[in-house]
Amino acid sequence: MPTLSVNGKHGTFQEDKRLVLAIKELGVTIGHRCGGNARCTTCRVEFSSGEPDTMTKAEYDKLEEKGLLGQARLSCQLTCSQDMALNAVMTLDNQTWTDTGPQPAETVMPEAMWLTKAELENA
Repeated sequence: MPTLSVNGKHGTFQEDKRLVLAIKELGVTIGHRCGGNARCTTCRVEFSSGEPDTMTKAEYDKLEEKGLLGQARLSCQLTCSQDMALNAVMTLDNQTWTDTGPQPAETVMPEAMWLTKAELENA
């Protein structure tokens, strides 16, 4: 089972566990203002190790739109597929929100098909 390290907290999770939910289970109050649907980027993370080399089209499109492609990833569009170390960028502790957002579904939404960056650039 993959190990996850986020903002100084550590845990082990099933490979299919949605990353945004695993981060929450660690006690990190990561944002997910759109409910985990790749529309807002408040669930973005920065990897120090273990960044997956594939992403969903929804993640690619949103990161490209916001000028964040290659700088951050969306935890709502990832699963705990391997050991990962990362920083949750936007949390309840460093924002002025009253809550982190609607509860994300257990599965990646919109329905995920992971592709390499090259495949997405040519799509």
